[in-house]
Amino acid sequence: MSFESGYAIGIDTGGTYTDTVVVKCEDSSVVATAKSPTTHHDLSLGLASSLDKAMKESGISPDEVKLVSVSTTLATNAVVENKGARVGLFMIGTTKALKLPVVTLRYVKGGHKITGMEEDPLDIESLVDGIQDMAGHVDAYAVCSAMSIKNPAHELIAAKAISLTDPQPVFCSHTISTRAGQAERAATAVLNARLMPVMKEFLSGVGKALDERGLGSSVVVVRGNATPMSMEDAVQRAAETFASGPASTAYYGSIYSPEKDALIVDVGGTTTDVTLIRNSQPTIQESGSIIGDWETHVEAVEMFTVGVGGDSFARINRSGNFEVGPGRVVPLCMAGDIPAPEKWIGKGHESHLLKVGPSAEKSSDDAVLKYLFENGPATFGQIMEGTGLGEIGLGGKVQKLVREQLVEEVGFTSTDALHVQGLLAIGDKSVSEAAADILGKEFDLDGAGFADMVLSETRVKIENAMLEHIVRKEIGGNMAGFISGRAASSLVSFDASLNLPIVGIGAAAQKLLPEVAEKLHTEAVFPSHHEVGNALGAIKMALDAKKKDSCNE
Repeated sequence: MSFESGYAIGIDTGGTYTDTVVVKCEDSSVVATAKSPTTHHDLSLGLASSLDKAMKESGISPDEVKLVSVSTTLATNAVVENKGARVGLFMIGTTKALKLPVVTLRYVKGGHKITGMEEDPLDIESLVDGIQDMAGHVDAYAVCSAMSIKNPAHELIAAKAISLTDPQPVFCSHTISTRAGQAERAATAVLNARLMPVMKEFLSGVGKALDERGLGSSVVVVRGNATPMSMEDAVQRAAETFASGPASTAYYGSIYSPEKDALIVDVGGTTTDVTLIRNSQPTIQESGSIIGDWETHVEAVEMFTVGVGGDSFARINRSGNFEVGPGRVVPLCMAGDIPAPEKWIGKGHESHLLKVGPSAEKSSDDAVLKYLFENGPATFGQIMEGTGLGEIGLGGKVQKLVREQLVEEVGFTSTDALHVQGLLAIGDKSVSEAAADILGKEFDLDGAGFADMVLSETRVKIENAMLEHIVRKEIGGNMAGFISGRAASSLVSFDASLNLPIVGIGAAAQKLLPEVAEKLHTEAVFPSHHEVGNALGAIKMALDAKKKDSCNE
């Protein structure tokens, strides 16, 4: 397929928004961009909405689209939220204790030496007993044998034995990694097995949405190491999509940064991701990334993520302490029909509202949804009183309902603070101002003063994330901990400077990063279309890879 003409589409499913960009294949010039809220209960819905907006704006026909590239936070979110398949793990040739996300683990005698010679014969009887015990109780299997990178025979025998008993998928560690480190290979195999059904469901929805629009001819997914992979490979090696979004961030920065070395900072709605480019290339953690609590052999960009962004929840807790993040809520200025802040906003349980989400149905038997349908938006405290649910029980239910987008949380955010200060005008400023006036009184501040406090804390958290990432890489983890907590020290203080520019990505970046850059004695630059930089990075990376492959043919 020629990529010298026609168009290509980049899509990034972030924690808050799904971005789409349409570019010309010949020069990657942008034709159209679009944003839609990310639909966490079904990511393909938000993707389809964003895609439709971009296609309409571009005015092109589906048959002119030659390539689609998708970056996604799905693998990262699934690990954090403990989602995925029930995995059974066979460890062959070791009895080392492992803590991995599996429902059952069986140790089997066998394995090989570094020479490839057999260490011990494979204990077939123990293997078969394990398979019979697991069958019907797991959705996928992972197999990891000692020195299978030198001789995979025992893994292959185990996989064959499993297939004869149970038709569930099997993931062998030797097919995933060729590096030494049995524990890391086991973790990588387990995570691929665990994430496979999650990725399969997502990409099935993506494929359906693209096919319905005549766009499914050539689709790739962004790996965490900033290279493309097919949809089929993304299902079988789902763990490799970990850090897919930051990889697109880094690639965008590597193309559009004015300097060869730069710190790329993506300020999203939920999180801020920090990556580094050196000599115009993303820096890759080639030895393997830590995914959740597990060391793996998955290559991914070196990154640091902090739970603060444009929609970070700014609140006063029950003790009267001020906090920003890591949770995300719908900004008051964007919430639409809600009671005036004067009627409800305060500290603790009165710091935010809950309202019915887009996926909720009136016929639901859920006590929280019933209350909200009958009474309208309400605070956590009001719902506790109205339903009789305890704090812990209600908290668990609300988390689940929010994750499924049956309920939305609404509160004061960094976005509201930007409205109060007149730096942003995309929502109802009066609601933000009213809330800021009330919350500011807790600290003897007016509304503008409270907004300034919110933005200052947001910027400090972003600044600390940037410094911690750089210091961890240059000096080590011990110093990084002191850097981020230096403001609390009464004995020492120092001024930090960055010797490289900051490249900002995301809609909120231009409102938050200039002050951070000034404090760190550097400059912040915002290249064209930085608001959808991840989507642009995703498709630019895919196009460059395709063109490189064509040149090598």
